[in-house]
Amino acid sequence: MTRPRLSVVVVTLNEEERLRACLESVAWADEVIVVDALSQDKTVQIAREFTDRVIVRPWPGFAAQKNFGLAEAGGDWILSLDADEQVSPGLRDEIARVLTDDGPHDGYRAPRRNVFWGRWVRHGGLWPDWQLRLFRRGCGRFVERAVHESIEVTGSVGRLEGPLVHRSYRDVADFLARADRYSTLAAGEQVRTGRRVRARDLVLRPAGRFLSMYVFKLGCLDGGPGFLLATLYAYYVFIRSVKAWERVRETARERESH
Repeated sequence: MTRPRLSVVVVTLNEEERLRACLESVAWADEVIVVDALSQDKTVQIAREFTDRVIVRPWPGFAAQKNFGLAEAGGDWILSLDADEQVSPGLRDEIARVLTDDGPHDGYRAPRRNVFWGRWVRHGGLWPDWQLRLFRRGCGRFVERAVHESIEVTGSVGRLEGPLVHRSYRDVADFLARADRYSTLAAGEQVRTGRRVRARDLVLRPAGRFLSMYVFKLGCLDGGPGFLLATLYAYYVFIRSVKAWERVRETARERESH
């Protein structure tokens, strides 16, 4: 009996600094597909060093781009990765066993090891950070959301122990740039769903995020990076609420003017 084939799907946009490490970690896969959103750096050039399945197309949104990549995959199993993620040797070996046994589950979550300032962040709710990324072709797809998209699997879901390494933020400036983009998308989705923005969203929610990460989830044990990340995530919650509040006000003014 032939072993089931694995397709790895990666979506990219200006990821020349981190893509190589990602693709090197899955060079053993049967197929690697990179879907690029018109990068202006060397992302596509680097991707073509590893695979001839490089597709360049405009960015339609997170879930839509990733679902497009899934539709292009020809393997029996699919592993979806972001360009700032790497498959650890332990996770590689576990995936190989899943392929050999062809299951038994239809999807698998892996613990994600978040790395910031070169250190593994072990607390603050950032470990084990379970992520569903491996699934049978045809059994999983990304749920359509403006941001923080996730995979939904039809069937049973198991867990793997080997970590997925996540080197998300290069530095504070990178975090702030991403926070600005993601908060705009999240605020738009909040307004579209009709969720009201209250005073507590501007005050209590940011404070609650900081206390949750730094105190209750022991982010304080991660030293300086733990304090900084708790502060940055609280800032993200704040600007997301402010942007949603702004949009609600703008919509109300437009209605009044008409």
